Amino acid sequence: MPPVFRNDPYPAYNFEVVVAGISDDGRSVKGSFHEVAGLEAEVDVIEYRNGSESNTVRKLPGLTKFTNITLKRGIVGDLTFWNWLLAAMQGNVQRASVAIILLDENRNPVMRWNFIRAWPCKWTGSVLNAKCNEVAIEILEICHEGMAIDGQA
Repeated sequence: MPPVFRNDPYPAYNFEVVVAGISDDGRSVKGSFHEVAGLEAEVDVIEYRNGSESNTVRKLPGLTKFTNITLKRGIVGDLTFWNWLLAAMQGNVQRASVAIILLDENRNPVMRWNFIRAWPCKWTGSVLNAKCNEVAIEILEICHEGMAIDGQA
């Protein structure tokens, strides 16, 4: 699905997260999250200078790095993502494909980020406080080895 172009930017509140094949029956799992962060890629810069050159430093491309994806949602008692992390903690890392899909106002997909060889590397539970009236939030961090956008050249 290539990105759908329009003149006005898309709102950031309509999206879904799909993780392929981590449920007990091997199906993809869609998660409802209130925040997704970590759509980020970076190419390290290697600075280099020959001794016979002027005082200018050359800049060469180095390793490509991808930031971990951070997912936040209210605790609803669904243990699918916890079980995925538990398997990794027990030494059975189950790598999966993860997709984050941006939706338009009518909930039609307009852009899709795909992450390869992803696995859960951190889970954080909610701060519980009897003095507040906030929703209990869990945070799942997923590391991966590559990112692509559907329809890229």
